[in-house]
Amino acid sequence: MGKGTHQYVPDERNASVLIDINGDHIPREKAMVSVFDSGFMLGDGVWEGIRLHGGRLAFLDRHLKRLYRGAKAIHMNIGIDEAEMTRRLYAVLDANGMTDEGAHVRLMVTRGVRSTPYQDPRVVVGDATIVIIPEWKRAAPETATRMLDLFTVHVRRGDPAVQDPKLNSHSKLNCITACIQAAEAGADEALMLDPHGFVATCNSTHFFIVRDGEIWTSSGNYCLDGITRQIVLEIAREAGITALEKNFSLTEVYGAEEAFTTGTFAGVAPVGTIDGRVIGTTRGPMVERLQQLYLERIAADVAAADRPFEQAQGRP
Repeated sequence: MGKGTHQYVPDERNASVLIDINGDHIPREKAMVSVFDSGFMLGDGVWEGIRLHGGRLAFLDRHLKRLYRGAKAIHMNIGIDEAEMTRRLYAVLDANGMTDEGAHVRLMVTRGVRSTPYQDPRVVVGDATIVIIPEWKRAAPETATRMLDLFTVHVRRGDPAVQDPKLNSHSKLNCITACIQAAEAGADEALMLDPHGFVATCNSTHFFIVRDGEIWTSSGNYCLDGITRQIVLEIAREAGITALEKNFSLTEVYGAEEAFTTGTFAGVAPVGTIDGRVIGTTRGPMVERLQQLYLERIAADVAAADRPFEQAQGRP
């Protein structure tokens, strides 16, 4: 199920998962927030998507840093510290029996309940709303090799003075309208340009090309501070591969030897066509190498992840 870069294997256990709402574990069918909640009403909040590998939440420190940094930027008090957030994350995973692989967590924090439908944060009453949705969700087996089709849409990544794309906010309408246009064109994902016409990112993943043995991604000025994006840059450079963050045009994209997307859910995924131009018909050697390096980095991260916390809580 799912489309594009987020195709996943359906799992009937998701019908009965427990969801954490403000520290309480609620059955899925009863999990809900107020219609006056800031997230529902205005998209006022920040969120993270995190994967479970080997019983550990991969790159959790980076995800929490981005979450708390984003909340601070919008002057929102999450109300609990990172240690308590970590405890809640693992507690709801344990409550669902998710102690090994194949789970994905959506962590969402909104400004809380408003006394009336109005955008001014001063009408918020009470604390932030914190929701943790764990799901049994594995990427479809073919994700690593299936060649994605991308379509360049008219919807641009905006100027930071309008709505900064570096903020992982609940307000995703810009990306949704891009996704709709790509889907209507029969593509898996939208390729989005920045206000100057250079390639920025995809609607739900980051975008890279391979040229002359180098990997290129956007300058980063008009896209989310992607965690998988940054890790791919790191592992490439550590392996001696030239990895550049720079402005480049669609002309340079169309002439690339390989292209791929990155994201927390699917990792590194190869791209086959862009706007009907064939980039490749099978996964290229650079993508295959980066996929292996990325898996190795995950393994290294989870091998040491959260050990002081977990030992204190009795986790293995």
